[in-house]
Amino acid sequence: MNRISEDDLHAYADGLLETARRAEVEAWLAAHPDDAERIHAWIAQNRALHAAFDEVLNEPLPLELVRAASRRQPKSVQWYRAAAAVFVVAGVGFLGYGIGLRSAGAPAQFATLPQAAAIAHVVYSPEERHPVEVEAQHADHLVAWLSKRLGHELHAPDFKAQGFELLGGRLLPGENGAVAQFMYQDGLSRRITLYVRRDDAKQAETGFRHAREDGIEVFYWVDRGLGYALSGNVDEAEMGRLADAAYRQISP
Repeated sequence: MNRISEDDLHAYADGLLETARRAEVEAWLAAHPDDAERIHAWIAQNRALHAAFDEVLNEPLPLELVRAASRRQPKSVQWYRAAAAVFVVAGVGFLGYGIGLRSAGAPAQFATLPQAAAIAHVVYSPEERHPVEVEAQHADHLVAWLSKRLGHELHAPDFKAQGFELLGGRLLPGENGAVAQFMYQDGLSRRITLYVRRDDAKQAETGFRHAREDGIEVFYWVDRGLGYALSGNVDEAEMGRLADAAYRQISP
């Protein structure tokens, strides 16, 4: 078998390989679980991006932009104008994504917390084989490990009374250091995630705030030097009750 390169792995995740080369990559992944986990994460990210932006990218171009691109111009100018039109529409889509998470009236200093939490939820919650890095049977080790990495004592809330069991958790990179993510699942296979990061800006403690993005409900707050965000594709009222249960356990 020819050695599998990084380009091969990316092409596999994007579905661009021919059948023969795809089979070689799959054989490689079967023998290299670390690469297989990376592939799963890339595919999940691709799905999340498509879910967030395909609707915008598939919208018809504004009529004025179409007219501007179709006026009699040298071909090179027409091409640039058409490309610019697509870029503008795509840019509006990305801007709208950011605005959507700020639409609940959150101050600017809190805006990145629900955004980061929602993205992490969309990326990891669909995983079937590797949804978490450390499983729930090692919960004590998980909490101790994540607490050490964040430099702050953490707690994994118990949502059994609300019908959700802890699956486990993982360490994530954040804007200013390590981030913890705890994942839970109920009997209907619905998943929620609790995203926890240090609040290096030392924001004042806050009550619950709410954001929504592409069907993901996010309740978030800041308490004792940590920012928390609970995310899930669950009814807003139910998510609010879960967030209240988390807050009462974390900040008694």
